[in-house]
Amino acid sequence: QVRVVSVGDWARELCGGTHVSRSGQLGVVKLLSESSIGAGVRRVEALVGADAYSFLAREHLLLSSLTELIKGARPEELPERISDLLQKFKEIEKELAMIKTAAAISDSKKLIDTALKIGKIKLILTRMSDGVSGDDLRSISLNLRNQVPGSVVVLASVQDEKVVLVAAVDQLAQSSGIKAGALVKSGSEILGGGGGGKDDFAQGGGVEAMKIDSAFNAIKELIEATATGK
Repeated sequence: QVRVVSVGDWARELCGGTHVSRSGQLGVVKLLSESSIGAGVRRVEALVGADAYSFLAREHLLLSSLTELIKGARPEELPERISDLLQKFKEIEKELAMIKTAAAISDSKKLIDTALKIGKIKLILTRMSDGVSGDDLRSISLNLRNQVPGSVVVLASVQDEKVVLVAAVDQLAQSSGIKAGALVKSGSEILGGGGGGKDDFAQGGGVEAMKIDSAFNAIKELIEATATGK
Protein backbone atom coordinates (compact mmCIF):
# COMPACT_ATOMS: atom_id res chain seq x y z
CA GLN A 1 0.00 0.00 0.00
CA VAL A 2 1.05 3.56 -0.65
CA ARG A 3 -0.29 6.87 0.58
CA VAL A 4 -1.85 9.10 -2.08
CA VAL A 5 -2.17 12.83 -1.48
CA SER A 6 -4.96 14.62 -3.31
CA VAL A 7 -5.41 18.37 -3.61
CA GLY A 8 -9.00 18.69 -4.79
CA ASP A 9 -9.24 17.81 -8.44
CA TRP A 10 -6.00 19.68 -9.17
CA ALA A 11 -3.32 17.15 -8.17
CA ARG A 12 -3.01 13.56 -7.04
CA GLU A 13 0.49 12.30 -6.12
CA LEU A 14 2.20 9.45 -4.30
CA CYS A 15 3.53 10.73 -0.98
CA GLY A 16 6.94 9.77 0.34
CA GLY A 17 7.37 12.40 3.02
CA THR A 18 6.10 13.55 6.40
CA HIS A 19 2.32 13.48 6.62
CA VAL A 20 -0.09 15.95 8.15
CA SER A 21 -3.83 15.63 8.52
CA ARG A 22 -4.48 19.10 7.14
CA SER A 23 -2.37 21.87 5.58
CA GLY A 24 -2.98 24.20 8.51
CA GLN A 25 -0.68 22.03 10.64
CA LEU A 26 2.25 23.17 8.51
CA GLY A 27 1.96 26.75 9.68
CA VAL A 28 4.34 29.07 7.83
CA VAL A 29 5.85 27.67 4.63
CA LYS A 30 9.14 29.22 3.46
CA LEU A 31 10.15 28.17 -0.05
CA LEU A 32 13.94 27.81 -0.39
CA SER A 33 14.48 26.53 -3.92
CA GLU A 34 12.93 24.91 -6.95
CA SER A 35 14.84 22.86 -9.50
CA SER A 36 14.63 20.15 -12.13
CA ILE A 37 15.75 16.64 -11.16
CA GLY A 38 14.63 14.90 -14.32
CA ALA A 39 12.38 15.10 -17.34
CA GLY A 40 9.06 16.47 -16.16
CA VAL A 41 10.08 16.25 -12.50
CA ARG A 42 10.64 19.32 -10.30
CA ARG A 43 11.99 19.43 -6.76
CA VAL A 44 10.70 22.05 -4.35
CA GLU A 45 12.58 22.58 -1.07
CA ALA A 46 10.93 24.42 1.80
CA LEU A 47 10.89 24.89 5.56
CA VAL A 48 7.69 24.75 7.59
CA GLY A 49 6.55 25.50 11.10
CA ALA A 50 9.19 26.41 13.70
CA ASP A 51 12.06 25.90 11.24
CA ALA A 52 10.48 28.39 8.84
CA TYR A 53 10.05 30.95 11.65
CA SER A 54 13.71 30.50 12.69
CA PHE A 55 14.88 30.96 9.11
CA LEU A 56 12.82 34.14 8.68
CA ALA A 57 14.13 35.48 12.00
CA ARG A 58 17.73 34.97 10.87
CA GLU A 59 16.97 36.71 7.57
CA HIS A 60 15.45 39.64 9.47
CA LEU A 61 18.56 39.96 11.66
CA LEU A 62 20.79 39.84 8.59
CA LEU A 63 18.72 42.52 6.88
CA SER A 64 18.88 44.70 10.00
CA SER A 65 22.67 44.28 10.16
CA LEU A 66 23.04 45.33 6.53
CA THR A 67 20.91 48.44 6.98
CA GLU A 68 23.07 49.35 10.00
CA LEU A 69 26.26 48.93 7.98
CA ILE A 70 24.99 50.91 5.00
CA LYS A 71 23.90 54.07 6.75
CA GLY A 72 20.62 55.62 5.67
CA ALA A 73 19.58 52.69 3.49
CA ARG A 74 16.11 51.24 3.70
CA PRO A 75 15.80 47.46 3.19
CA GLU A 76 14.34 47.87 -0.30
CA GLU A 77 17.31 50.09 -1.27
CA LEU A 78 19.99 47.58 -0.24
CA PRO A 79 20.48 45.85 -3.65
CA GLU A 80 21.10 49.17 -5.41
CA ARG A 81 23.31 50.55 -2.62
CA ILE A 82 25.43 47.39 -2.47
CA SER A 83 25.75 47.37 -6.26
CA ASP A 84 26.98 50.99 -6.14
CA LEU A 85 29.53 50.15 -3.44
CA LEU A 86 30.87 47.20 -5.43
CA GLN A 87 31.21 49.40 -8.52
CA LYS A 88 33.10 52.04 -6.54
CA PHE A 89 35.35 49.33 -5.11
CA LYS A 90 36.18 48.12 -8.63
CA GLU A 91 36.97 51.68 -9.71
CA ILE A 92 39.27 52.18 -6.71
CA GLU A 93 41.04 48.88 -7.46
CA LYS A 94 41.53 50.02 -11.07
CA GLU A 95 42.91 53.40 -9.97
CA LEU A 96 45.26 51.70 -7.51
CA ALA A 97 46.52 49.38 -10.24
CA MET A 98 47.17 52.40 -12.49
CA ILE A 99 49.11 54.13 -9.71
CA LYS A 100 51.21 51.01 -9.13
CA THR A 101 51.89 50.72 -12.85
CA ALA A 102 52.90 54.37 -13.13
CA ALA A 103 55.25 53.98 -10.16
CA ALA A 104 56.74 50.82 -11.66
CA ILE A 105 57.32 52.51 -15.02
CA SER A 106 58.92 55.48 -13.27
CA ASP A 107 61.23 53.18 -11.30
CA SER A 108 62.06 51.17 -14.42
CA LYS A 109 63.86 54.12 -15.98
CA LYS A 110 66.40 53.92 -13.16
CA LEU A 111 67.09 50.26 -13.91
CA ILE A 112 69.09 51.08 -17.03
CA ASP A 113 71.89 52.42 -14.82
CA THR A 114 71.97 49.14 -12.88
CA ALA A 115 72.51 46.94 -15.95
CA LEU A 116 75.15 44.26 -15.37
CA LYS A 117 77.61 43.76 -18.23
CA ILE A 118 78.30 40.13 -19.17
CA GLY A 119 80.51 40.01 -22.24
CA LYS A 120 78.56 41.92 -24.88
CA ILE A 121 75.35 41.53 -22.92
CA LYS A 122 73.76 44.10 -20.63
CA LEU A 123 71.60 42.31 -18.07
CA ILE A 124 68.77 44.07 -16.25
CA LEU A 125 67.59 41.68 -13.58
CA THR A 126 65.21 42.94 -10.90
CA ARG A 127 62.15 42.31 -8.77
CA MET A 128 59.50 44.98 -9.22
CA SER A 129 57.12 46.05 -6.47
CA ASP A 130 54.31 43.63 -5.66
CA GLY A 131 51.08 43.94 -7.62
CA VAL A 132 52.55 44.75 -11.04
CA SER A 133 50.57 42.70 -13.56
CA GLY A 134 52.01 40.42 -16.22
CA ASP A 135 50.88 42.82 -18.94
CA ASP A 136 52.66 45.72 -17.26
CA LEU A 137 55.83 43.67 -16.75
CA ARG A 138 55.73 42.84 -20.45
CA SER A 139 55.40 46.51 -21.43
CA ILE A 140 58.18 47.60 -19.07
CA SER A 141 60.58 44.85 -20.16
CA LEU A 142 60.03 45.51 -23.87
CA ASN A 143 60.47 49.25 -23.32
CA LEU A 144 63.77 48.68 -21.50
CA ARG A 145 64.95 46.19 -24.11
CA ASN A 146 64.34 48.69 -26.89
CA GLN A 147 66.30 51.39 -25.06
CA VAL A 148 69.42 49.31 -24.34
CA PRO A 149 71.30 47.63 -27.22
CA GLY A 150 72.46 44.11 -26.39
CA SER A 151 70.08 43.89 -23.46
CA VAL A 152 68.49 41.03 -21.61
CA VAL A 153 65.71 42.21 -19.32
CA VAL A 154 64.34 39.86 -16.65
CA LEU A 155 61.65 41.16 -14.31
CA ALA A 156 59.51 39.58 -11.60
CA SER A 157 56.61 40.66 -9.44
CA VAL A 158 54.29 38.99 -6.95
CA GLN A 159 50.59 39.32 -7.68
CA ASP A 160 47.87 37.50 -5.73
CA GLU A 161 50.58 35.42 -3.98
CA LYS A 162 51.93 34.17 -7.32
CA VAL A 163 55.17 35.15 -9.03
CA VAL A 164 55.02 36.58 -12.54
CA LEU A 165 58.33 36.29 -14.41
CA VAL A 166 59.13 37.83 -17.80
CA ALA A 167 62.22 37.99 -19.98
CA ALA A 168 62.88 40.19 -23.02
CA VAL A 169 65.98 39.63 -25.20
CA ASP A 170 67.09 41.90 -28.03
CA GLN A 171 68.56 40.81 -31.38
CA LEU A 172 72.21 41.25 -30.38
CA ALA A 173 71.74 39.12 -27.26
CA GLN A 174 69.86 36.52 -29.28
CA SER A 175 72.78 36.30 -31.68
CA SER A 176 74.89 35.28 -28.67
CA GLY A 177 72.58 32.31 -28.13
CA ILE A 178 70.45 33.75 -25.35
CA LYS A 179 66.77 32.85 -25.61
CA ALA A 180 64.00 34.36 -23.51
CA GLY A 181 62.06 31.09 -23.43
CA ALA A 182 65.00 29.19 -21.96
CA LEU A 183 65.56 31.86 -19.31
CA VAL A 184 61.94 31.86 -18.18
CA LYS A 185 61.76 28.08 -18.17
CA SER A 186 64.86 27.87 -15.97
CA GLY A 187 63.57 30.45 -13.49
CA SER A 188 59.98 29.18 -13.41
CA GLU A 189 61.05 25.65 -12.52
CA ILE A 190 62.74 26.99 -9.39
CA LEU A 191 59.64 29.05 -8.57
CA GLY A 192 57.50 25.92 -8.61
CA GLY A 193 55.71 26.76 -11.84
CA GLY A 194 56.31 26.84 -15.54
CA GLY A 195 56.40 29.06 -18.57
CA GLY A 196 58.05 29.74 -21.87
CA GLY A 197 57.76 31.68 -25.07
CA LYS A 198 59.75 32.87 -28.04
CA ASP A 199 63.41 33.80 -28.30
CA ASP A 200 62.68 37.52 -27.93
CA PHE A 201 60.06 37.41 -25.17
CA ALA A 202 58.71 34.86 -22.70
CA GLN A 203 56.55 34.79 -19.60
CA GLY A 204 56.10 32.34 -16.75
CA GLY A 205 56.15 32.20 -12.98
CA GLY A 206 55.32 30.08 -9.99
CA VAL A 207 54.00 29.96 -6.45
CA GLU A 208 57.20 30.14 -4.40
CA ALA A 209 57.95 33.85 -4.05
CA MET A 210 60.69 33.21 -1.49
CA LYS A 211 62.76 31.62 -4.26
CA ILE A 212 62.87 34.65 -6.58
CA ASP A 213 66.52 35.33 -5.73
CA SER A 214 67.41 31.70 -6.46
CA ALA A 215 65.57 31.89 -9.77
CA PHE A 216 67.44 35.08 -10.66
CA ASN A 217 70.78 33.43 -9.83
CA ALA A 218 69.96 30.48 -12.08
CA ILE A 219 68.99 32.82 -14.92
CA LYS A 220 72.16 34.85 -14.47
CA GLU A 221 74.32 31.71 -14.51
CA LEU A 222 72.59 30.51 -17.68
CA ILE A 223 73.25 33.86 -19.37
CA GLU A 224 76.90 33.83 -18.27
CA ALA A 225 77.40 30.29 -19.55
CA THR A 226 75.75 31.09 -22.88
CA ALA A 227 77.32 34.51 -23.45
CA THR A 228 80.87 33.56 -22.45
CA GLY A 229 80.84 29.92 -23.53
CA LYS A 230 82.02 28.81 -20.09
